[in-house]
Amino acid sequence: MNKALVISLNTFKENLRDKVLYNLLFFGLLLIGCSVVLGSLTIGEQAKIIKDIGLAGIHVFGLLIAIFVGIGLVSKEIEKRTIYTILAKPVTRYQFLLGRYFGLAITLCINASVMVAGFFGVLMLSGIVPDLGLLEAISLIFMELLVIEAVTVMFSTFTTPTLSATFTLAIFIIGHLATDLKALSDKLQNGLPTLILRGLYYLLPNLEFFNIRGESVHGVTVSASYLMTAIGYGCAYAAVMIALACVIFQRRDF
Repeated sequence: MNKALVISLNTFKENLRDKVLYNLLFFGLLLIGCSVVLGSLTIGEQAKIIKDIGLAGIHVFGLLIAIFVGIGLVSKEIEKRTIYTILAKPVTRYQFLLGRYFGLAITLCINASVMVAGFFGVLMLSGIVPDLGLLEAISLIFMELLVIEAVTVMFSTFTTPTLSATFTLAIFIIGHLATDLKALSDKLQNGLPTLILRGLYYLLPNLEFFNIRGESVHGVTVSASYLMTAIGYGCAYAAVMIALACVIFQRRDF
């Protein structure tokens, strides 16, 4: 695990030199700042508008960082052929992938923390006191980003960066429609479509499980058991994706 930790820290340092990262962070903070202007256009709903746009900004730009930085974690090493040098050292392939994954996780955590700090600053300048519901929503947003990152890393072990981004975005969209897939499968009478829809429902991540932004904006706190269940589900799904990535990467011939 010490080798995976070293790779994680090196990955984090590499990500800090990525200009795309700072561009996304800048636009995320800009969107959060613009929420004040948009909120001022409404009467009596300013706090809800600022909270809603702020959480959406953290979510969307965190997602972009997880995908567009994540797709290069493995592919860049393969394209530059530095993967041969790395694997020639006493480093196993699973240690390399774990290090890459946790390195990006650290990057996501730092960037999310900066956006959250900017978000809370905007709230306080607007005279709005951040509440527990916001912290709960932010924690599940970060958990969702870790799941998406794991999916991205898994795809990046056997596809091109373009396909990795496409597949991950598709899973992101379908993951937020998972409940609708289940409802549709219950209504259909045909056996094969129902089987396919239910298979997608159980195989793909239910990302809507992490979406409590509506409750947070309206000041509704969710139960601790729901939070623990959602976090446990996210950790388990991310672990399965990383394990699958390790199996695929182990069998890949360079």
